[in-house]
Amino acid sequence: MDTDTAPPETRKASPRARLRPRLRLAVAALAVLGLGGAAAATAAAARYASDTSQILKVRVGENGDETRLVVEMDQPASARLMADAGAASQHIVIALPNARAGGGLSGAGPGRLKAWSVTEGGGAAHLNLDFQQASVVKRRFLLPPDDGIKVYRYVIDFARDATAPAPPPAPAATPSHADLRGAPPPRPTQAVLTAPPVTPHGRPVIVIDPGHGGKDPGTMGPDAAEKDIALASARDLKAALMRTGHYQVVLTRDSDVFVPLEQRMQIARREHADLFISLHVNSISDPNLHGATVYTLSEKGADRAARQVFARNGDWFVNIAAPTRDPSVNRILLDLTQRETTNQSSTFANLLLDRMSGKVDLLRRSHRDANFVVLLAPDVPAVLLEMGFITNPVDEQRLQSPEERKALADSITDAIDSYFTRPSRLAAR
Repeated sequence: MDTDTAPPETRKASPRARLRPRLRLAVAALAVLGLGGAAAATAAAARYASDTSQILKVRVGENGDETRLVVEMDQPASARLMADAGAASQHIVIALPNARAGGGLSGAGPGRLKAWSVTEGGGAAHLNLDFQQASVVKRRFLLPPDDGIKVYRYVIDFARDATAPAPPPAPAATPSHADLRGAPPPRPTQAVLTAPPVTPHGRPVIVIDPGHGGKDPGTMGPDAAEKDIALASARDLKAALMRTGHYQVVLTRDSDVFVPLEQRMQIARREHADLFISLHVNSISDPNLHGATVYTLSEKGADRAARQVFARNGDWFVNIAAPTRDPSVNRILLDLTQRETTNQSSTFANLLLDRMSGKVDLLRRSHRDANFVVLLAPDVPAVLLEMGFITNPVDEQRLQSPEERKALADSITDAIDSYFTRPSRLAAR
């Protein structure tokens, strides 16, 4: 288990790095709150734009109950709804004045979005969107080029109309009384994951971090070192995730090498991780103590991360690539992003403990918080999983068993599936 709490090394994000969806949500939240930093920057960009913007590409993705549309342009542009912004409709039109579109910009889906197209008329480009059910514009904002991204991106998020009744469930056959005689009681069932989960930028990126390595063996047991168990478990988890075909998977190390703690966190941010999982093994003087524990970032850790961000003029936080460098606005952006990230981390931690329960022994207080370096990234949901105690004979045997490690990997994979599909999962009670 990592105990080094030295401040993380400040590293600039890769030139390929892009703003995270959670940071984009934070920018949008600022606009809703009436904080003028992001809006002012967007307006300023529009003032310096040339006469027309060329729409280069339209990307669409769905994540749970929200559909995100990203319009890529060579110049900044504003947009307006062709109807009441708060009105729900199955057909939504958004105009981009002084914008032009190339041919062939149309498509179908995904999910609730039946079809979309881009047309021109009246000196504006029009985004025509047809939904399966009434939807509303939840947020929209402009992102300027940054860190190697050369285009402007107008981002629009749509959500199902919360006031509309949900579609009725498909009718189920009613069994006769004779059918029920001797039948076991009904058990909760969950929807089967039939399609890859999608984030606004494609398949979710999962970064797996095998603790320790190289000159740092971690804790030692009678027959094994933490670094070896962590690496074997990480490889098992990667294999389980790759079998689903739903994820991009990155290991912070795939051999017995030493990787500094702060570099592990930077790998997750460089790879635009949607989830970061650090694998470790615990130890204690009491050989009877056993079970797994999941850690998320503590409030103290969040404060520490904030200090690191602003001690370096924001370079550590995606270069504060929101369209403003006003310190007060940047701090609010960070707070909003951290709050969202912390909530997402806790959500996954609870799902993980639920999926491991009954398959792996858990400590009585199995969800804890801590100030670990690998959990400090303000914009990557992250957990640190202590898989068991190497000082306990039962846990040590389990952690060294390929079959038991595979079972654990399957439980973690199930939790990851649930995390990315949870808005649409159904349970029969």
